[in-house]
Amino acid sequence: MIRNIVFDMGGVLVEYQPDRVVREFVEDEAERRAVCTSVFVSPEWIMLDMGVISEEAALARMQARLDTDHAREMAAKCLAHWHEYNMWPKEGAGDLVRWLKDQGYGIYLCSNASLRLLDCYRDVIPGIELFDGVFFSAEEKCMKPQKEMYAHLFERFNLKPEECFFVDDLQNNIDGARAVGMDGYCLADGDLKKLFEHLKTLR
Repeated sequence: MIRNIVFDMGGVLVEYQPDRVVREFVEDEAERRAVCTSVFVSPEWIMLDMGVISEEAALARMQARLDTDHAREMAAKCLAHWHEYNMWPKEGAGDLVRWLKDQGYGIYLCSNASLRLLDCYRDVIPGIELFDGVFFSAEEKCMKPQKEMYAHLFERFNLKPEECFFVDDLQNNIDGARAVGMDGYCLADGDLKKLFEHLKTLR
């Protein structure tokens, strides 16, 4: 019997576009592309999500790939402010969370995200006041779809995998959850109405 719904964050509850902060601060299109790639499409970004590098060290490596002082300055500005621009609540997600809570489900978050999110997630996740637990990858230095990520989730909140249902926008993360006994739904199309209809069939 499913007793708990576990949500991913980006692409599920929250919309995410990595270039929004770059468009806010950088005027030149070529420089925008360079800064966006260096900061948000980088091994350091993944390392931040894993909690294995500091933001200072990550920024130094990101800046080293850029050719001008201005681009390096913009990289620093974008990294400092990305959480203010790149994320916003997904329309309808709050209503879905509230409906699930009314049905008696436990509500949890399991997301690949850096330690930065510990300070700001309440500002962007719809219905966050109804969540029973929040878990970010950087806290345990692992990431979905690694089995350790799910194991830490279950242990921290005393959950049984067979009683949990996972919603993520990436199929490999759903496959990782199923490998440890937690069924799930891939929201790759972003259609919350279809997700809602599926959740109504859970037993």
